[in-house]
Amino acid sequence: QVQLVESGGGLVQAGDSLRLSCAASSSTFSNYVMGWFRQAPGKEREFVAGISWTGGRTSYADSVKGRFTISRDNAKNTVYLQMNSLKPEDTAVYYCAADRNYRVVVATGSHEYDYWGQGTQVTVSS
Repeated sequence: QVQLVESGGGLVQAGDSLRLSCAASSSTFSNYVMGWFRQAPGKEREFVAGISWTGGRTSYADSVKGRFTISRDNAKNTVYLQMNSLKPEDTAVYYCAADRNYRVVVATGSHEYDYWGQGTQVTVSS
């Protein structure tokens, strides 16, 4: 069992930046593909970004490409999401997730992830 704890959310203005962090309890963190998802009120949870075990491969939703950057520090069991040029439509609860299935590719479907954090709220005002 892996526990994931997100932090770094908050209320910002359009154009601002935030960095989300997700700390994992597992000593095998480096074996997991990690992902960030988000869910806005009344909408389904959607993939935002994912990163491979070593960090050498990343994947992004089209809506955040060029603005968000995912990274990881396996020594600290932590994955990050740097969010720049935030827009009101980025407002959502952001969730960190871990995929334990040793995939070569970064999964983008929520059903492919096994462990989830509790989420952190990001609100972007216009």
